[in-house]
Amino acid sequence: MSFKRIIFWAHLIAGVIAGLLIFTMSVTGVLLTYERQIIDMADRNYYVEPAAGATPLTLDQLSESVKQLTDNKPGVSLVFSDTPNTPVVAKISRRQQLLIDPYTGESLGPGASGVRQFFSVITDFHRWLAFTGESRNTGKSLTGAANLLFLFIIISGIYIWLPKLWRWNIVKSKLLFRRKLPNAKARDYNWHNVMGIWMVIPLFFIVTTAVVFSYSWANKLVFQVYGEEAPTRRGPPGNNNQAGKGGKNAAAQQTDTTVSMQNVLDSAKAYSVDWEKVSITLPAAGAQTIEATVDTGTGGEPTKQTQLTLNANDGTISRVSTFSDRTPGVQTRIYIRYLHTGESLGIIGQTIAGLASLAACFMVYTGLALAYRRLIQPLFVRRRKVKAA
Repeated sequence: MSFKRIIFWAHLIAGVIAGLLIFTMSVTGVLLTYERQIIDMADRNYYVEPAAGATPLTLDQLSESVKQLTDNKPGVSLVFSDTPNTPVVAKISRRQQLLIDPYTGESLGPGASGVRQFFSVITDFHRWLAFTGESRNTGKSLTGAANLLFLFIIISGIYIWLPKLWRWNIVKSKLLFRRKLPNAKARDYNWHNVMGIWMVIPLFFIVTTAVVFSYSWANKLVFQVYGEEAPTRRGPPGNNNQAGKGGKNAAAQQTDTTVSMQNVLDSAKAYSVDWEKVSITLPAAGAQTIEATVDTGTGGEPTKQTQLTLNANDGTISRVSTFSDRTPGVQTRIYIRYLHTGESLGIIGQTIAGLASLAACFMVYTGLALAYRRLIQPLFVRRRKVKAA
């Protein structure tokens, strides 16, 4: 048996074993393609129409309203958008938020909760097959193994695709969709080759980055390439907040910040005239600095996000941290996160990632169909022949 034949059978067996899992992750990947944009569109139903002559509340007034609405929970961030009449978003945790009327300070609720819940369920399927609790480790192990097999399928598929003779009529049959094919088997073979070769690059990056998420050794390898040590995961924002640890009594013993929060917001907005969103983390009582983020991109482009540290006494910017200021290992790891979804390349990158995931769905279907015709269908044919004899 030739080496290419061995690779072919390994490719086929890996596809049969991991096909359904790859199909599940691909379908959910397609559904998650424009998650950020769809949620933003759904939240437009909560846009505010101010009364004539109304002026937005200052950040000082908004922060007081938010503290009351969130029971003064530490680590809450207020996100301001450049889009007119957009509610202020109070980010309480990763999956918990409130939309705030910027003119009254009243809560408008969590926003498009149904849409968010839909994407939350799809994300759970994508990451750990919707397993819950401790069973998530099982789901993560299954998707991680499927990602590794998918990576092998992609690499081996490139080798199998290479024609023996580099003639245009042969290359064209594997590079372009063909019409008037004699049967379904020829159609599936053509689709499998064409979609596989055109989407091989984006799929390679999508699957490789997924392996980094799935395995700690792969995550550590990213940092080891640059001679760095992988940082330990921290808890959600606010867990290490001193005010949160000490409670309300400890916070009451400290001196409140004297700076106007509105000045802090104005300083953050003035940092870049191209800002799309500005996020201000509400400081604990007695905090000496206030953290802010200025985003000039879509929200998923790490190179367009700048972290600001502002002095709590006078509101001036004391420290600026851009993406390039991070260590090479941290830069790469952050970029990997958004490269997986294509967001690091903006809306074009998201579209390419979505099309690649859609192509993967068809590749799984055509691959399993071809495997069925090669492995299973002959058994039925042989059985019918034996009965006929």
